[in-house]
Amino acid sequence: MQAGVRVDKWLWAVRLFKTRSQAAEACRGNKIKIDDVSVKPSREIHTGDILEVHVQGIKKRVRVLQPVKNRVSAKLVPELMEDLTPAEELEKLEMIRQLNYEKRDRGAGRPTKKERRIIEKLKKKF
Repeated sequence: MQAGVRVDKWLWAVRLFKTRSQAAEACRGNKIKIDDVSVKPSREIHTGDILEVHVQGIKKRVRVLQPVKNRVSAKLVPELMEDLTPAEELEKLEMIRQLNYEKRDRGAGRPTKKERRIIEKLKKKF
């Protein structure tokens, strides 16, 4: 069995965050929890730990299948973690994506300054 790995390194390695500093900042911002307890970036994780990660407005739950220190390809991620996120959270994410989508008719041109302000105002509500 492999020794524990820092939680910020693992989150970066399994591609839940683009950079390790973003993963560490999420830990410091109480967005990463193990057993309903916020963790520091230096906390070591082991096989079988279940993490709750607040990312993109949803709560993802993942089980550590294998702790790794180095970033892996996207194809290998399912071997390292199991996604336990409830279906309601995934639907919530899809709804957020659809609400942030803009569609303009072909030939309508760029939005005017007034239209752009309205669009930005609507996006901030969600």
